[in-house]
Amino acid sequence: MSRPLRIVRVANFVTPVSGGLRTALRHLGAGYLAAGHQPTLIVPGPEHRDEWTEQGRVITLPGRRVPASGGYRVLTDRRRVARVLADLLPDRLEVSDRTTLRWTGHWARERGVRAMMVSHESATGVLGANGLPPLLARRIADRLNTRTAAAYDTVLCTTDWAAEEFRRIAATNLVHAPLGVDLDVMHPDRYDPELRARLAEPGQVLLVMCSRLSGEKKPERALEALAELRRRYRIPAVLAVAGTGPLRRRLEHRARQLRLPVRFLGHLADRSEVAALLATADAVIAPGPVETFGLAALETLACGTPVAVSRSSALPQVIGDGGLAASDDGPGFARAVRELLKRPESGRRTAARARAETFGWAAATAAFLAAHDAPPRLTTVPAPAPGATAPRPAIPAPAAGEQR
Repeated sequence: MSRPLRIVRVANFVTPVSGGLRTALRHLGAGYLAAGHQPTLIVPGPEHRDEWTEQGRVITLPGRRVPASGGYRVLTDRRRVARVLADLLPDRLEVSDRTTLRWTGHWARERGVRAMMVSHESATGVLGANGLPPLLARRIADRLNTRTAAAYDTVLCTTDWAAEEFRRIAATNLVHAPLGVDLDVMHPDRYDPELRARLAEPGQVLLVMCSRLSGEKKPERALEALAELRRRYRIPAVLAVAGTGPLRRRLEHRARQLRLPVRFLGHLADRSEVAALLATADAVIAPGPVETFGLAALETLACGTPVAVSRSSALPQVIGDGGLAASDDGPGFARAVRELLKRPESGRRTAARARAETFGWAAATAAFLAAHDAPPRLTTVPAPAPGATAPRPAIPAPAAGEQR
């Protein structure tokens, strides 16, 4: 195929302060653009916007705010989304939300558009984290996943852990493609002695949690781990928390109750600030039990810092020997951090960076494009200037006989 493919991506639960999904969408879009295709991303927001960014065209449509979610929104106006999709004339459709957006699979099939659902989470794990008994969570997840697999040409999972629930229902259109990490921005050289001096006193152990502060992430386990490290193991640890969300006030109150040295830094929009924080830490805690890839954990490894992750998540297979899996409670994470700190510093930092170097966005983009059956073109399209307003020319209809 000589012409660039119009790859339209639709995603929910993306905000200016959301983490892994927002990062993945940005890097994949930039990769599609560099490969010579024409990516467009549709996301919810407070108002309509249409702009060019480094990841291509981004269209924001008014979306309904999800109560008690800390700012997440979803696209609920199907007619409006469908109109935008029809105007964009996609050759490929990539969807990131298998609940409220699953209807787009039927929309694409009716129009002969090849469609792919990207599974960014384990439905079984999310339902279980919200209190459903294991058997009921599995039954509901199987029903949801069966409908998802039937609605799309391809279901893409970023880890074998996430793919397991689709293998359980014998889905035949399942593919695996890992995500990546920016190995240039996230680098051990980002270590900042001045930042360390602000966050920890000489002789103290600096721990970091970089996470959205919401229920499914279980951020309270980092505070519990800090308390265990200080009181049981007599390790003079302090904790810096990067991120925001609906649980922030509760966590701040809990830290005061327990008299724990915790600094809440809020959302860090500058990626270089995130890199400096991760590279400066002695260890990072990633307590989320339903993470399917965990970009924050991989970014931690890229910065040369070991990470303690939930053994219930996909992260143990992602981090390899760059960290340790912990049981899902505060004492479990404290034990994992303690074991990581016992390792010689040069060895644990070298192992962390080496593991991250096995992942990269170029390989991830190539895998996603292969799943789309969208090979890179020989010529590339330069990315527009970030923040530039997108013009709104009429989009030409496909030529006679052209397949989308």
